[in-house]
Amino acid sequence: MAVNTETAHPTLSDVTTAFEEVYPPGWAASWDAVGLVAGDPAQPVARILFAVDPVDAVVDEALTWGADLIITHHPLMLRGVTSVAADTPKGRIVHRLIRSGTALYAAHTNADTASPGVSDALARAVGLTGPLRPLDPDTTDPEGCRGIGRIGSLERPAVLREFAGQVARGLPATAAGIRVAGDLDRLVATVAVSGGAGDSLLGAARAAGVDVFVTSDLRHHPASEFVEEPGGPALIDTAHFASEWPWLADGADRLAEALGRTVGPDGANVEIRVSTTVTDAWSQVVSHV
Repeated sequence: MAVNTETAHPTLSDVTTAFEEVYPPGWAASWDAVGLVAGDPAQPVARILFAVDPVDAVVDEALTWGADLIITHHPLMLRGVTSVAADTPKGRIVHRLIRSGTALYAAHTNADTASPGVSDALARAVGLTGPLRPLDPDTTDPEGCRGIGRIGSLERPAVLREFAGQVARGLPATAAGIRVAGDLDRLVATVAVSGGAGDSLLGAARAAGVDVFVTSDLRHHPASEFVEEPGGPALIDTAHFASEWPWLADGADRLAEALGRTVGPDGANVEIRVSTTVTDAWSQVVSHV
């Protein structure tokens, strides 16, 4: 989107109001911390950067580009803190944002459960086609389309080895790549996905009768016990960052559309960029040679 300098930019309040029509904070889990973290609601917004993590590298990118707002999937203040002193990691980011006049907003589990949301974007990135349904439906949603995770099908069944390669190609490259558990020659047709940590959904994936479950942060014991039990899905474990990154482009597009509806045709007088900075915590894998 090009910036039209002849038209006033929307305010931060305009932007957050539009965004929250798409991803209402009320959809977030009770333990979550979503919404505006830093910024003056009255400040104008001309450039918005979407990113997965509110970390120094993303702030660097935002300040270099001149972003007025960073929208991240992960919250900066998910757990309580008693200080934002600049000599603490979170405090350092808060001080950098305030000094530069850059706002920060987080959309976490409200973007996870949305339809389309984080897992819809992951499903499409790894090649699922046709209609998708929630893996763990939100029982408060009368339409039955919201919830955590998605289930879908491949256009053409493939063996697990081939599908794992398709997953790797569809997601951002990270140091650890992806891990696979199961018979590599097994035929895969139906797939469950969940962006982010998916340990808690292993039972739901088995109950759904899918051929493979794609998620992140699978721990040794739950994964080991899961694949030892016969008849269940294979597992593909990706980097947490990688499984949630595909949502950024969708979130950016939906915000632009919402601004056009709520502020009017000139509401899209902002430039929106998706960060390609890899913020996965792991930077290298060392193997025996």
